[in-house]
Amino acid sequence: MDICPVTDRLRIALAQLNPKVGAISANLERGRTAIAAAEAEGADILMFTELFLTGYFPEDLLFKRQFVTEAMQAAKTLARETAGREVSVLLPTIWSVDGKLFNSVLLIEDGAIIDRRDKVELPNNDVFYEARYFTPGALPEPMTIKGLSVGVPICEDVWHERVCAHLAAAGSEILLCPNGSPYWRNKQRLRIELVRDRVASSGLPLLYLNQVGGQDELVFDGASFGVNPDGSLAFQGKSFVEDMVLSDWEKGEKGWHCAAGRVTDLVPINEAPWHAAMLGLRDYVEKNGFTKVVLGLSGGIDSAIVAAIAVDAIGAENVHCIMLPYRYTSQESLRDAKACAQTLGVRYDIVPIGGPVEAANDALGGLFAGLEPDITEENLQSRMRGTILMAVSNKLGALLITTGNKSEIAVGYATIYGDMNGAYNPIKDMLKTQVYELAAWRNSYQPTDVRGPAGIVIPPEIITKAPSAELRPDQTDQDSLPPYAVLDAIIEGLIEEEASIADLVARGFEQDLVRRVERLIYIAEFKRRQAAPGPKISAKAFGIGRKYPITSGYRDGSIAR
Repeated sequence: MDICPVTDRLRIALAQLNPKVGAISANLERGRTAIAAAEAEGADILMFTELFLTGYFPEDLLFKRQFVTEAMQAAKTLARETAGREVSVLLPTIWSVDGKLFNSVLLIEDGAIIDRRDKVELPNNDVFYEARYFTPGALPEPMTIKGLSVGVPICEDVWHERVCAHLAAAGSEILLCPNGSPYWRNKQRLRIELVRDRVASSGLPLLYLNQVGGQDELVFDGASFGVNPDGSLAFQGKSFVEDMVLSDWEKGEKGWHCAAGRVTDLVPINEAPWHAAMLGLRDYVEKNGFTKVVLGLSGGIDSAIVAAIAVDAIGAENVHCIMLPYRYTSQESLRDAKACAQTLGVRYDIVPIGGPVEAANDALGGLFAGLEPDITEENLQSRMRGTILMAVSNKLGALLITTGNKSEIAVGYATIYGDMNGAYNPIKDMLKTQVYELAAWRNSYQPTDVRGPAGIVIPPEIITKAPSAELRPDQTDQDSLPPYAVLDAIIEGLIEEEASIADLVARGFEQDLVRRVERLIYIAEFKRRQAAPGPKISAKAFGIGRKYPITSGYRDGSIAR
């Protein structure tokens, strides 16, 4: 059948979905469902997110020839299945030509692939390294869809003015942009500002579709949107959940503009990290075939907030908390851990570690004879807890999640093979001060799309007491660390801004303290290499977006000293 051209009125559907990396068959089925839904809504054009069939980002799966072959076969299968349908489909996927691999968008109509465009600007910084796999495409010409000249910049292409400028000069009437853009703080608003700049320079409306879901260390927040030629918001999709975003467009004397589109409020900036942590954890658990999680609940703020995030993400019935007391565990911690577990409604068990710790100390007594107790014995307690939690994970089939915040991970205030044990860390990219802020916020507000209770979920006593690892008598974090407000500001400068020591001294921080923090960050790199993944929430997170050597003699200003 012929695809009927529509010249002055269009309904465009954006499939803001949550594909799973590598799950080509499952993603294909999601595509079938979305096509049927879009056609039922009377859509003329349906667009999927970047690399939809493979999921974003497949990493070295792209080196497997069979993976590429199966992805291309799936695209051809989906194309054949559109025979007899009115809707035109823009399907982003991988495509191989003469041994070269492209990040592409296929135009599918009435059972056939009739056109293709390739991504031009391949990001190769921060969390992106597409140049490792793909060949850049030529500057794209518009596609003709329903008689309309449509420009299709792919994700990073819209961040570079030359691609949109070329498409506008080539006669595009509207721009449709599929994306795999991960969340970090304030990213949603940055995207809108960027798109408004492209709309202003090109004079064309732009529809920005973004993936949603967790993928290892990245969280994709959706929040798809469109911008009219005058810079006004045409529509706004939901944040952190799947959404079929429909908008109606009309052609007037000044070109295309949105005649009808739903505008959903963006998740507030202070609320978004909670949603990111929750979605990242849920997808990590479910996409890896688990249903339940287990964690150590110490009575401190970090484990309490992780427990609350887990309950919000997968439900209290799927969260198992264990208190592992030793002789230094305070009665307050026992009380607070129990109260937190009861408030959240989770399974709660107490497994004392005194017996195994003392047995280990006895076994090492001869080897350590004549040596004073030190951090070795403290770490032994933490490692015993980690061993027991791993045993519970193995026996009961629950995913072990760990609870260290970014401040601790930065300076190595965590025990490798101890409290760092676990498969995922929901607060890995949250500074300690941010943990406190989010805990107080969650106690006063129940966000949407959560499975946890309303009201206070973290006992106030946990928030107000001094943080402590409780590995020796009367220990507090501030025995060996500066106040967290100071420490976090220095970490934020050194890590997220890549600021120099001189920069931070100019801001009023003591030089010796900044140098000490810098040193702690460098020498803890080996721990971070072995740490569990966690959702990227800041502009610069430990993990995928930060690649520092473990063995390094560099220190800021060392030549001048």
